[in-house]
Amino acid sequence: MFRLSLPAAALAAAFAMPAWAQDPLSFARYDQVRTTDLHLDLKADFARKTLDGYAELSLNWVDKSARTLVLDTRQLKIARVQVLRPDGSWAPASFMLDKQDAKKGRALRIALQTQPEKVRIYYRTAPTASALQWMNPEQTLSGKRPFMFSQSETIDARSWAPVQDTPAVRFTYSARIDAPAGMRVVMSAEGDQHATGKGGWTFKMPQPIPAYLLAIAIGEIELRNLGPRTAVYAEPGRIDAAAYELADTEKMVSAAESLYGPYRWGRYDMLVLPPSFPIGGMENPRMTFLTPTMIAGDRSLNDLIAHELAHSWSGNLVTNASWKHWWLNEGFTTYVTTRIVESLYGKEVADMNLQVEQAEAIASLKDIPPAKQALLTKDPDTNPDTYTDEGLAYPKGAWLLHTLEERAGREVFDPFLRGWFDQHAFQSATTEEFVDYLHKNLLAKNPVIMGDAELDEWLHGSGIPSTAQYVNSPRLAALDAKREAWLKGELATSLLETPGWIALEWMHFLNGIDGKANAAQMKELDDAFKLHDTKNNEIGFRFLLASVHAGYGVREPLNAFLMSVGRQKFVVPLYKALLANPNEAAWAKSVYAKARPRYHPETQGSVDKLLKK
Repeated sequence: MFRLSLPAAALAAAFAMPAWAQDPLSFARYDQVRTTDLHLDLKADFARKTLDGYAELSLNWVDKSARTLVLDTRQLKIARVQVLRPDGSWAPASFMLDKQDAKKGRALRIALQTQPEKVRIYYRTAPTASALQWMNPEQTLSGKRPFMFSQSETIDARSWAPVQDTPAVRFTYSARIDAPAGMRVVMSAEGDQHATGKGGWTFKMPQPIPAYLLAIAIGEIELRNLGPRTAVYAEPGRIDAAAYELADTEKMVSAAESLYGPYRWGRYDMLVLPPSFPIGGMENPRMTFLTPTMIAGDRSLNDLIAHELAHSWSGNLVTNASWKHWWLNEGFTTYVTTRIVESLYGKEVADMNLQVEQAEAIASLKDIPPAKQALLTKDPDTNPDTYTDEGLAYPKGAWLLHTLEERAGREVFDPFLRGWFDQHAFQSATTEEFVDYLHKNLLAKNPVIMGDAELDEWLHGSGIPSTAQYVNSPRLAALDAKREAWLKGELATSLLETPGWIALEWMHFLNGIDGKANAAQMKELDDAFKLHDTKNNEIGFRFLLASVHAGYGVREPLNAFLMSVGRQKFVVPLYKALLANPNEAAWAKSVYAKARPRYHPETQGSVDKLLKK
């Protein structure tokens, strides 16, 4: 599509681009020009399921000869483009959209006569924007008003704003959002708790972030302050339960600061989203998005909060430069999570958490192709799913750091890791940069900690290296012995001594009987402990999965679970197990037909793939 008229030869020259790219998942030529600030002025239209308005980009021209600005878009309807003149007026600019790329969307190419300080793009999102879920009132808790929320990671920010959608580019941002009366807007930025929305909801993010951390939600939302710099937002019917569950958040922030330096984002607020949110949490700065499945009523799943908070250092403060280096975000964060949990709840709980994490990582290897088990593939990062589908980057990356910590000692390793965050704050980094930092600041002084061959095996090899440091919790070891005796029929269910178990122990127990217990044993367990009715979704999911594998009839609680929970971590394995059972496949399809409209498009896509197989 073209706007304005230029001579054909001039237009072709303006849009000519060499066969070059720094981040293969982005069209942006950020070697030539970088976004330094973004301002969004948008109106939310729930009837049309669109955001409509403009994006204003402030630019830093790196290449003084460049005359083209290339931005990432997906399904955006571009109305017009303007550039800021030296006299302060706005002038129209020529632009075109490339052909559609199945993964990356369409490049927006803006031809320029000069190098303007600012550019404005007027646009409207599509109702099917991949980052946005527009929910009908009946899909919300109260059923009174609609709800919308975003999920921009990994490369979906481009579906609701024309940006340089790569973690290699960081920018500050501000926004003014118009929304229907009676609905609150929140964003991953500083806002006014007392705002009413009259004249629009306004936000400002003074720290530079990558595009995938752009976030917005609009709906019937209330808030509760938890501490001087922490608060939780949720639907009115869930706000009290959320506030109770998240009461320790302020303590978590302080614990993390004691390990890794000051929290640099001002406030740490959280939004508990409707059940269709497809993941556990999204670490959007200043406003973490959370699944309601972490609300158990007893604060037993607060390690999820610790994980999202940890991203304030690993991921948000120091960001992977491209998705090929994703383990720098998630592996580091998983390691820091364990340290926060230990600081708050003690080493015994942290060790149990870590052992469960390591055991689940080992168990997952059978389902992951060896080529996808490396922390860093040597292939070009042309498909984001290649690096984020399997989830092994979380425990394996953390395992590498735990191994380094065990060998170096915390008195050495803790300052080393804090130095990584301090020296690379508000920057995007690669694995090569971390390896260089590792050699200079740890291995050069203590070469026996890890040799190059072992480090290469961690980064590029499949599986978990044989030299990995395992954690063995005495409490879980005792539980293992009882579980094995129970499976063999040598220990009665009443003698399992479950009253003293915490959620982690139940999770470990259920992981260990999955695929081993028979239907009679699952029924006996359910009769004794009413696991089908647990409020802890991590326990409930594991019980339901083991029941399906054992052939124990749990259709009624399964139906309730699948109709009310949209988190992919739970939903996809359950449908996979049901579809693999000839006696359950038809029933599973009928449940999915009813539940599908309640799920996020990302979850729908995952289950649709199972059905096609």
